[in-house]
Amino acid sequence: MFKNRKFLMFMLFAALSVLVLAACGGDDKGTKDKDSKGGKSTSALEAIKANDKIVWGVKNDTKLFGLKNPSTGEIEGFDVDIAKEITKIILGDETKVEFKEVTSKTRIPMLNNGDIDAIIATMTISEERRKEVDFTDVYFEAGQSLLVKKGSKIKSIDDIDSSTKVIAVKGSTSAINIREKAPKAQVLEFENYAEAFTALKAGQGDVLTTDDSILYGMASEDNSFELVGGKFTEEPYGIAMKKGNDDFVKAVNDALAELKSNGKYDEIHDKWIKK
Repeated sequence: MFKNRKFLMFMLFAALSVLVLAACGGDDKGTKDKDSKGGKSTSALEAIKANDKIVWGVKNDTKLFGLKNPSTGEIEGFDVDIAKEITKIILGDETKVEFKEVTSKTRIPMLNNGDIDAIIATMTISEERRKEVDFTDVYFEAGQSLLVKKGSKIKSIDDIDSSTKVIAVKGSTSAINIREKAPKAQVLEFENYAEAFTALKAGQGDVLTTDDSILYGMASEDNSFELVGGKFTEEPYGIAMKKGNDDFVKAVNDALAELKSNGKYDEIHDKWIKK
């Protein structure tokens, strides 16, 4: 009798195991059905078209490229207008956009976390960044320069020495470049360009360095500051997407080519980037 009871318990356990495995298999299939159609996963571009919106990561403290207008609360600038025109070409309506603030430090994490679809935020294309994101073609050519108080003894990067306090922004290629070009300098890093320029005006540093396109925006706010020394690097800006989103990259590249061929790019450039 003991043997029969043991045999019955074994058979019951085996039957329950089969039921559990079958249930798990059913759950997996259900998940795949929800995540895909016919075994094919949805591409980034298909998802954007399904959502009928592109979420762009933009700066909101960078005059000429992305700056929040205090009277309207809207973000305005070259990057913003380019993003609207690209959206118009891809989705048929430039208002099908959402802009989220990014900084040099937060933009790649926000992209890879899925908070934004693409970055258009004065972002220099570099081989190091290509390991983390995919870039479009170059949409703006900038170069790193120096911003100083008028009358400063600093006239070029050659004047920066161990006594010089150089202000830069965290997560930017500018902070990396200045350490390579002027290794003796004391580099002070701030979270964003607004904080960096405020620090320069307060005398916390002797010079602020970033792309000349951004520095011209700062100088236009306060004519007691000027750019010196010309460009000492090349900073080609690209629009960044998550790696592997080839269809989205191609769609944006096609849109950029269209904007340059139909004259809209030049119109936006002349509106914001004064010659």
